Amino acid sequence: MIRFIRGTVYSFGIDYVIIDCNGVGYYINFMHQDQITLGQNITVFTYQQFREDAQLLYGFLDQKELDLFEKLISVKGLGPKTAMTMLGHRNYNDLINAIENGEIDFLTKIPSLGAKTSKQIILDLKGKLVVEDNSNSGKNNEKLDEAVLGLKALGYKTYEINGVLPELRKMNDLSVDEYLKEGLKLLLQRKGG
Repeated sequence: MIRFIRGTVYSFGIDYVIIDCNGVGYYINFMHQDQITLGQNITVFTYQQFREDAQLLYGFLDQKELDLFEKLISVKGLGPKTAMTMLGHRNYNDLINAIENGEIDFLTKIPSLGAKTSKQIILDLKGKLVVEDNSNSGKNNEKLDEAVLGLKALGYKTYEINGVLPELRKMNDLSVDEYLKEGLKLLLQRKGG
């Protein structure tokens, strides 16, 4: 199975990219044309689908998006084309938050996704998409780690905390209490509080 292709963007259209890899052109179903240019050297992470009438490649710019795609197509009644549409029309974090929060309205606004499939996605994937974010921008910050544990103890979910971590990491030399206060402020702002 082909898991990634590294090469040069030969051409692309509204829902595909052709990657030139050592003189071989790979046609890949792809939804992020706004992030590529002709002649650019890129790595595309791929999912390979085998059908009776074709072998298809679906491509993503990072591994986490491929992982989400594979989880989406594991949902009953959800095929690769619909999963690609979901990832092409919605931001990765927004999709995960919508599924974790059970936001059916958010999902049904995506083309070709009805209420029944949206409910099935939430039923099958809620609670399975949260990934611990252990990256600390190259250095260990024990005070921030302790504040994160405090936020979890207050009932915040990992995906909610991960949403504000990049902003907290920009704040240097804070105490645990200060990180906790700033984290609470950011989380309340996101909830519209």
